[in-house]
Amino acid sequence: MPGYIIGQIQQITNADGFGAYQAAAIPALAKYGGKLVLNGTKIGAGDGGWNPAGIVVVEFESIGQAHKFYNSPEYQAVIGMRFDSAVSSTIFIDVD
Repeated sequence: MPGYIIGQIQQITNADGFGAYQAAAIPALAKYGGKLVLNGTKIGAGDGGWNPAGIVVVEFESIGQAHKFYNSPEYQAVIGMRFDSAVSSTIFIDVD
């Protein structure tokens, strides 16, 4: 069953740095079979006060593969770029 990583961007604090992070993360995504399902910034708030600046959804063949990507040396080498350029968080979803 597929596994997903969902990233929520609350605020981009350095647009150039965040763009560099995105470009650097793409090869690691490809290596671990990640498929970008959604990358959206035109978000309208519904209820509950959730109003992120951006949402990213990446699909993997399994939740194990999603964790393998996230913990990989390739991704860990660039994740600091995200932390330095945005206020963000991620969650993992195992579809069963």
